[in-house]
Amino acid sequence: MLSWVITFLILALIAGALGFGGIASASLGIAKIFFVVFIVLFVVTLVIHLLTGRKPPVP
Repeated sequence: MLSWVITFLILALIAGALGFGGIASASLGIAKIFFVVFIVLFVVTLVIHLLTGRKPPVP
């Protein structure tokens, strides 16, 4: 999911540099939403891991 954030951020930067303001702002908005979702999922996973105390599987 983080790759989507980076993709939309790069798209926004390129569109902004070329003068496409509408596309740049839309791409930046999508990148912000994906970033927030990524951070929320990370925090939820971290809290669940800390509460359960399970160790990751060893190969």
